[in-house]
Amino acid sequence: MKRPAIQQQVTFLYSKDLEETRVFYEEVLGLSLVLDQGVCLIFYAAVGAYLGFCQHLQEAKTPSGVILTLVTDEVESWYEYLEQQGLLIDEPPSYNEKFNILHFFLRDPNGYLIEFQRFLNPEWPSDSS
Repeated sequence: MKRPAIQQQVTFLYSKDLEETRVFYEEVLGLSLVLDQGVCLIFYAAVGAYLGFCQHLQEAKTPSGVILTLVTDEVESWYEYLEQQGLLIDEPPSYNEKFNILHFFLRDPNGYLIEFQRFLNPEWPSDSS
């Protein structure tokens, strides 16, 4: 039997403050809010990919071990943009030899680690693949 298709993906995470989360993802990162469910906000991240933040996910209140990785060819530009927004970022973009990537990290208002990353491996599929 052929594996059924997956058309979209949503990552749901806990939010301690939905309004603070909305401002960060919508106004700072520029993601579009596609659905406000009252206790959950769902943002468009990329073709077929969404981020959902909910206040009722009691079992997910601890953000340890979670990394939201946003893949972009413009890692350096994102770093500059976020600094201009007044965010404190521990380290500028750096090359990670082990994974052959350029990346940097910051924390969102809920404590989740966000990574902006560019794959330098030529085998990584582009959006046009």
